Amino acid sequence: MSTTSTLLVRQKGDAPFTKDPSVSYTIPARFYTNPDIYEIEKDAIFYKSWHYAGHASQLKEERSYITTSIHDQNIFIAKGSDGELRAFHNVCAHRGHILLEGSGRKSVITCPYHAWAFDFSGKLVNARNSENVAGFNKDEFSLKEVKLEVFCGMLMVNLDLNAKPFAEQFKGLEEEIRQYMPSVDSLEYAQRDTFDVASNWKVLVDNFLECYHCSPAHKDFVDLVDMNSYRTITHKRYSSQCAAAPLKTNSKAYSFEPGDVDFGYAGFFVWPNFTIWIYPGEANLSVLQMNPSSPTRTIEYQDWFTPGGKLSPQLKEAADYQKDVLQPEDIGLCESVQQGLNSKAYNQGRFIVDKGLTELSEHAVHHFQYMVVEALGANLE
Repeated sequence: MSTTSTLLVRQKGDAPFTKDPSVSYTIPARFYTNPDIYEIEKDAIFYKSWHYAGHASQLKEERSYITTSIHDQNIFIAKGSDGELRAFHNVCAHRGHILLEGSGRKSVITCPYHAWAFDFSGKLVNARNSENVAGFNKDEFSLKEVKLEVFCGMLMVNLDLNAKPFAEQFKGLEEEIRQYMPSVDSLEYAQRDTFDVASNWKVLVDNFLECYHCSPAHKDFVDLVDMNSYRTITHKRYSSQCAAAPLKTNSKAYSFEPGDVDFGYAGFFVWPNFTIWIYPGEANLSVLQMNPSSPTRTIEYQDWFTPGGKLSPQLKEAADYQKDVLQPEDIGLCESVQQGLNSKAYNQGRFIVDKGLTELSEHAVHHFQYMVVEALGANLE
């Protein structure tokens, strides 16, 4: 058995990770620290999954574009002259130079290296001196497309052209989001906050998926949200965690007037690495995405969508609370966990899963870890 294979099976000293969360131990620490497992995840998880890339409101104009990446795979999404949205691998078909950086608008996509030019349907329209090359066929060098779907205004891309549609993989998610945010189609991109976190991406997802830590670690959040009504429900490929109307409108987190969001909080985890948040008050939705940059480092993006793409004073207060209070609290927790995962004294913990699946239950963490184990083809029982 290869070294890589032994990483994915139960080793001496491992307690069983089982399908039943009430009796299962967590996945072993090596799944958060080992570089070989990190490399396996690229093909097994990220290159086959739907990836949040931005919002349709960022591409209002024809020939506008935004860029993103899935690990080392660079992608751009653009609106063509025909008004169609398309996604492509962000690489020149000549010698592999990256075509576009950041976001913007161009009349034509021109490679900075040798000035090969492509239109926004991906076709090569000009290759300098190619007219003097025998048998040169421009049609051979069109840009390679990436699968693209728009979901509640969010741009979703998938490197696997044979992937099942997003709506099929996450059946029920759109209905839930629209239940809590009926005006989701009117929201536009407002801002992005970026966080560089010294932890494995899965530590961050684990942390999002339970509120067992909320009372000790997030005093302002539990003042905002009615924790007695906070419940997490797992579905096939996603999970939802929602609470009833807040007990007051002037919490320690931020103050708000009752508005379009008449419940306390709604959060959704979407496999494999992004989460959707809806805070109480005026209409809003945000995405927090965990993008791995190394086995022990993650870049998080939080994008906010608001009416007209503007942050009212109330929504700015909510966004500032998220950026300046809640995120630093969670980042501190996750970075400490990542350090602890390297301890010779630690390998696994035990899920706290109660019969009522209350706000203290960690069943959604197990649900996520089980999807990781399945995707990697691991056997830890």
